Amino acid sequence: MDIEEFRQIAAGAQADAHRVLAESGMAKIWENAGCRVNLIGSLRMGLMVSHRDIDLHVYSKGITVGSSFAIAAKVTENPKIIETKCFNGLHTEEHCVAWHFLYKSDDGAVWQFDVIHIEEGSYYDGYFEKMADRISGIITPEERDAVLRLKYETPEEEIIHGVEYYEAVIADGVRTMQELRLWVEEHRKKTPYYWIP
Repeated sequence: MDIEEFRQIAAGAQADAHRVLAESGMAKIWENAGCRVNLIGSLRMGLMVSHRDIDLHVYSKGITVGSSFAIAAKVTENPKIIETKCFNGLHTEEHCVAWHFLYKSDDGAVWQFDVIHIEEGSYYDGYFEKMADRISGIITPEERDAVLRLKYETPEEEIIHGVEYYEAVIADGVRTMQELRLWVEEHRKKTPYYWIP
């Protein structure tokens, strides 16, 4: 498969993701509850390929478990939401409630929405938006193509995080799956950190 085919696959995946985001009404529910909603991750950067995962960071002041659950309850009223998971991180430095919703779209495909409800003004307010914009600002066309190809070549059952692709390709020149797997193995031995170029 040549790079133009990878680009077309990525463009199609991103168009599908934007359609599903609009179809789901997900952002509107959080906005109607008074939250600021930002798209982050691979869709924001135009680096989505085949993984059906839409990332939103939503912000409000004075978050409690109850207030976040009340908004999530409105999300789950949609019968296309087929699974909901929650992690309470309000007591951590991330000051958030993390929601993971599985959504079955009109065409039958299942998408995961990762919606992180973050305390406005806390340390991570805007952090991942900045990360995405920095990556978008410095990635070269050749690096972009390498990321798209590596994402496409990664087997569905193999878990490699988006930021691992970006750091490996941009910072360390990784270009093959073999190099990427070795890089990930070594990288995960380090103390976890959030990479921003």
